[in-house]
Amino acid sequence: MSSYQVRPATLRDAKAIAQIHTSSALEAYRGIVPDDQLKAMSSVEKRQAYWREAIEYSEPQVQVAIDGDKIVGFVGFDRSRDEKSRQTTGEIWAIYAAPTHWDQGVGVALWDAARDGLAEEGCTNVTCWVPLRNERALRFHESAGFKREMTTAKTNVIGGVKIEEVRLKRPLN
Repeated sequence: MSSYQVRPATLRDAKAIAQIHTSSALEAYRGIVPDDQLKAMSSVEKRQAYWREAIEYSEPQVQVAIDGDKIVGFVGFDRSRDEKSRQTTGEIWAIYAAPTHWDQGVGVALWDAARDGLAEEGCTNVTCWVPLRNERALRFHESAGFKREMTTAKTNVIGGVKIEEVRLKRPLN
């Protein structure tokens, strides 16, 4: 059981979400994406605009983890964006904790909230896409019961760098 409270994000939360997304991605992708590319990808303003729109239109649904009165993580989830996926398949679009709060239960609290939200939407399975070189994210998802679907491996270009990703999947219950 986590000591973090999780609640739906509000438009006022967009900046904090963007800051966490940026700082966490910079830390997570250091050594995977070249430093100059990381810097180019680290626009808090662009991410803030993206997350404001996501919150406003609930696509994806966004929830935040709170420590006291400070946002320390967020999760975005909705139906799967994968072609040919069933209507009952949900997807974790993004899940990030502030690097200062890694390994402290924030991710678990966010995953629990996303699982509950997806179940309310009628989903029976959930997927997520994770870069194969992001060992921290792979460990987190696998400890939450996700299994790699190696036949789904694909290459995405992120900030001009080719990144191999794999889909992970698990039943919601």
